[in-house]
This record gives sequence, structure tokens and C-alpha cells, in this order.
Amino acid sequence: MGKRVVWTAQAKADLRTIEQPIAFQILKTLARFARAAEGNVKQLQGIEPPLMRLRAQDHRVFLRDKGDHLQILRVLDRKEAYR
Repeated sequence: MGKRVVWTAQAKADLRTIEQPIAFQILKTLARFARAAEGNVKQLQGIEPPLMRLRAQDHRVFLRDKGDHLQILRVLDRKEAYR
């Protein structure tokens, strides 16, 4: 049983700006992580509350694990993600 995914308004807007085939791949990567905790995920250091980064194609999905659900905060191109 996987975790529920909850999107912030900003994350939804971020996803809408990405080309559809790439956005679909990002969603597949996120679904795999939510279902089985598989994927290239790293907890970012020095940020409270804890923030995680999921690599998906050339994009980064920033999220928080809230126990029963994943809160998706942003979906950014890797070139812009850490500025």
C-alpha cells in the first residue's frame, strides 16, 4: 500500500509548465516512490522540517513525508532547483 500524494498549488503550476511527455515520466517516477519508496531520493541537510529531493529525469521533485501522505512542494528543472 502506497502513500497518498498531496500537491501544493505551486507544485501543480510547476508541473503544468513542463512538456507533457516529460511531466508524464515525472509522475511515473513519483508514483513508484509513493507506492514502493523506490527512486533516487535524498534528504536535504540543514532544512527544518525535513525536506526530500526526488530525481526525475532532468527535474527535481521537492517533497515532505507527512507519514500517511507525501506533500509535493515544487517540481523544478535541475538547473533552477538549487538557486
